[in-house]
Amino acid sequence: MSTRQGTNAEKDAVGFLETHGLELIETNYRTRFGELDLLMWDGLILVCIEVKYRRHSRFGQAAEFVTAKKLQRMRTAFEQYLLDNGHSPVSTPVRIDVIAIDGDDFQWVKNVV
Repeated sequence: MSTRQGTNAEKDAVGFLETHGLELIETNYRTRFGELDLLMWDGLILVCIEVKYRRHSRFGQAAEFVTAKKLQRMRTAFEQYLLDNGHSPVSTPVRIDVIAIDGDDFQWVKNVV
């Protein structure tokens, strides 16, 4: 997938999530542990969102490409984001979600970790 396709998929995901009431904080936040695609508020819950896009499912569904190793790296990077931005990792309500986009179909998997 090209960088442009990834950026477009993230923009589409933001639009989709905003229609469901989430508020964008930041995109492509980088830590030494990895990059976080989207950070958004869902009410009082701070949500880290991984975006996966596949134009077609010939080689598998987009959601299948989010591995346990990737989720562990996301969790560690998200904890670093909390510390870097003055949020308590203990008292801040958080969630990690995945938006899987297969062509024009969106699948929102909440609380994957």
